[in-house]
Amino acid sequence: MKPDNGFKHFSLSIVWFWLFLFAMLPFCLVIAASFMSHNESQLIALQPTLQNYQDLNNAIYVRIFEKSFLMAGITTFFCLLLGYPFAYLIARMQSSWKNLLMLLVIIPFWTSSLIRSYALIALIKAKGVLNSLLIALGIIHQPLSILFTNSAVIIGLVYNLLPFMILPIMTNVERLDNRLVDAARDLGANQITTFRKVIIPLTMPGIIAGSILVFLPAMTIFYIPDILGGAKSVLLGNLIQNQFLIAQNWPRGSAVSAVLTLVLAIFILIYVRTTRGNKSEELL
Repeated sequence: MKPDNGFKHFSLSIVWFWLFLFAMLPFCLVIAASFMSHNESQLIALQPTLQNYQDLNNAIYVRIFEKSFLMAGITTFFCLLLGYPFAYLIARMQSSWKNLLMLLVIIPFWTSSLIRSYALIALIKAKGVLNSLLIALGIIHQPLSILFTNSAVIIGLVYNLLPFMILPIMTNVERLDNRLVDAARDLGANQITTFRKVIIPLTMPGIIAGSILVFLPAMTIFYIPDILGGAKSVLLGNLIQNQFLIAQNWPRGSAVSAVLTLVLAIFILIYVRTTRGNKSEELL
């Protein structure tokens, strides 16, 4: 027993040291930097101030926050709209096709999302595959202007983040108690009512988890708006990148990161409370 306990404590110590060194310490430094000043001669001046947070009340930054939330919300909606049926289909499938469909979900992780984003340009540009196909079919007569628009950014975000919506929902559907579904049908509920009153509430933790995993990266991924949206599309990820690398204003970039972390904490709190509520109902 003693050797096992020693190995367990050693392993946990390594994990906690790793988390402290590469997670907690950088996070604390970012929070501390957000309350510091900035001048032309120093990236961070050791003069405490709240000006960095007050500057975020500027109309430009407020507009970027609003646009980021809107774009992330639209991305999450489309990921849920496309991902839920696909996740439900995979979870309920009993044949050998299930492994193939799972492979199709996981395959995008084998390739860099940056490369996949560049590949989308070949599909949606003016003389790309999509426009050429639509013109050949006679559906349109002039190429659609998709590239370097908000629509292109949403397409790129949905394409890259869809697996993060599918996997949590699929896990929850697999755990679904079929007896509850059968009981609802025995009580006279049709398929739509059963889906709305039984299946959706029971899979809500997966929906919330998937939405969090999609919503937050959709606000912070900076290379997809750069590649597919051009200079017109600036989201929170681009704002943070510009503050750190171009404007060299680390305190203000840290302030934006701190606000984004607060949003993350709120979403995680919502998820924890939702899952606790579902567990309490199951115990009752």
